[in-house]
Amino acid sequence: MVRDLLIGGKNTPAANGRTTTDVTPYTGEVFATVAAAEPEDVTAAVDAAQARFESWAELDPYARRKIFVAAADEMERRGDEAVALIAAETGGLSGSARFNVARAADIFRELAASITAPLGEVLTSHEPNTLSMSMRAPMGVVAALAPWNAPLILGVRAAAAPLAAGNTVVLKPSEEAPIMSGLFIADVLRDAGLPDGVLNVVTNDPADASAIVETLISDERVRAVNFTGSSGVGRIIASLAGKHLKPAVLELGGKNSIIVLEDGDIDYAVAATAFAAYSNAGQVCMSCDRILVHESRAQEFTEKFLAKVSTLATGTPQDPDAKVGPMINAAAAQRVSRLVADAVAAGAKLLSGGGRPEGAIHPVTLFTDVPKEAQLFYAETFGPVCSIDTFSSDDEAVAKANDTEYGLTAGVITENSTRGLQVALRLQTGIVHINDQTLGDEPQVPFGGFKASGVGRFGGRWSSEAFSNTRWVTIATRHANAKFRI
Repeated sequence: MVRDLLIGGKNTPAANGRTTTDVTPYTGEVFATVAAAEPEDVTAAVDAAQARFESWAELDPYARRKIFVAAADEMERRGDEAVALIAAETGGLSGSARFNVARAADIFRELAASITAPLGEVLTSHEPNTLSMSMRAPMGVVAALAPWNAPLILGVRAAAAPLAAGNTVVLKPSEEAPIMSGLFIADVLRDAGLPDGVLNVVTNDPADASAIVETLISDERVRAVNFTGSSGVGRIIASLAGKHLKPAVLELGGKNSIIVLEDGDIDYAVAATAFAAYSNAGQVCMSCDRILVHESRAQEFTEKFLAKVSTLATGTPQDPDAKVGPMINAAAAQRVSRLVADAVAAGAKLLSGGGRPEGAIHPVTLFTDVPKEAQLFYAETFGPVCSIDTFSSDDEAVAKANDTEYGLTAGVITENSTRGLQVALRLQTGIVHINDQTLGDEPQVPFGGFKASGVGRFGGRWSSEAFSNTRWVTIATRHANAKFRI
């Protein structure tokens, strides 16, 4: 597969003719060759987006809504193709890939509904004979930076949320998934009727990423930034955006816990936590890194969880028995392997897994007794590794769950919803699920985290607010000359 940049609706080679390769993680074979943009290509993409902003913002909202509904249908129509492409580009197993397709279609439909939702409200006014209103208006060109790990869900959210609010977009997909987190989504929207130039896609070589991003964010015509990725990179993006006084929506990493209270259903807890810890090889910002179990149930839980882990075979998307697939590349697997080795050296007890990865496939790994001195205690794992710890009281459970710079999501397993709510409300996370696990994402809810897990929210009206400006508008219904005394 060979793909160019998408600028102004046209497939456009990089100005200097450079390309870069996109490889399949579990074979190392070239999956696609894509254009390797340089700063002048970024400027051309912003040119195209700026040229179409006014006409897109002023388009009949029902015409815009129709495009998003059609995009949802098109995404579903191309579902089997998308599943195969996700497997080849990111190593995602079929279940994860199909969830990507379904949820991406859901996001398109939710955004379609938002286009015709109310855009403001009538306010009270101190001035007599005055109609006072708040109104929302599109911002302009939005820089959207999409990750690879849930390429359709997060790529659609990166590009389509600002589009639905009336903005135009320059999308820079991940270098690890330029097709499925960028160009495939653009194809779907184009086939759904999106006008040329409203969405532009700039792919790049990994070595050029910082120059591409800095050029994009520093362009004075880019009015907002939308980034999903690691907290480390998020800090860089936030700094660049702040330097140029531009708002940024940042959905970042997590060090997420599931708390199993003593009244929790242990079999249910085992199934829920295994799903949260090892789905997509743990490469989800919402993955469960830590399972906190009441000390009275810890032995039972650990025995059953270890038995569950033993059934989670690793493999490639072509292996029908695989429950945990490869990581995005061999370097990512080696990074996780170093965290595991460091934890063992620090005194953590390894219950399952560990050892050296095979290429991009890392063993499913489980720890107990991870000491604070181990890097794994505080670092976001972003791999198929989790740990079990115990607590003796709700206070201790909350303290342990909150002992992290992150604050994205959490779960509380209990049969007592009132107690579960009491615990949940003390957790410093933007999301918490009572009697459920950490992997929860719906397009109509406010999605985002506290602390180092991000700034801003996606979903429903929160997406509209994130990518539009609020202004105050008044209409004087009668002349009031008396107030103009000077």
